[in-house]
Amino acid sequence: MPIQFLQKHVVRPLRKLYRREVLKDPFLLAVKAWKRDRGDSTLRMDYPLGPGSLVLDVGGYQGDFAADVVSRYGAKVLVFEPMPGFAASSKERFAGEPRVTVLPYGLGATDGQLMISQQDDASSFFRAHQGAPSGPVVDVRAVAGVWKELQIDRVDLIKINIEGGEYELLPALIDAGLIARIANIQVQFHDFVPGAAAFRDAIRRELAKTHDELWCYEFVWESWRIKPEAAC
Repeated sequence: MPIQFLQKHVVRPLRKLYRREVLKDPFLLAVKAWKRDRGDSTLRMDYPLGPGSLVLDVGGYQGDFAADVVSRYGAKVLVFEPMPGFAASSKERFAGEPRVTVLPYGLGATDGQLMISQQDDASSFFRAHQGAPSGPVVDVRAVAGVWKELQIDRVDLIKINIEGGEYELLPALIDAGLIARIANIQVQFHDFVPGAAAFRDAIRRELAKTHDELWCYEFVWESWRIKPEAAC
């Protein structure tokens, strides 16, 4: 039996089981709770959206989330995906679908280009700096400039899954005063970034000034809704 098979299907699952059930690893316990609650098919799609809603899908990958939003709510979706292959496949997937626009760049605090590690749906700017297999150089644009260019007024939902980039994007939205124009925030924080727990806590403190936490599975997914008095 190949060693790679044993590592993937025997050793790694046993390590996860030990960390979760014996060491009580908080992340693995959160993953277990998320799966138990069927979060992907329930919580992630439970928002007050409709045909007039605008959704930003930041880290669109191959467009599954966007497709679900359009199918369920008929909302307009802007998909931000910097990886050339994923952006191209998403454009092909949504060809002829006027409610979905695929934009082939990432969102951050400033305009620039970054090398990104290519690991399917776990592609990351941060991993590229940590020695993970590197991939193409991709475009990242300042969210404040993009917001103005696209003439965005208010956003009904922003979904953020950008493998570490959330630690730059969310503060940029807060600093630009745009966070109060977003009704619902769904974000996956990632714990592989050095200092991730402290960064996440700091961002959550800022979010709590304008939004209320709806639900949270630590470092898996969490959701925030605008406070009525904070909405712009």
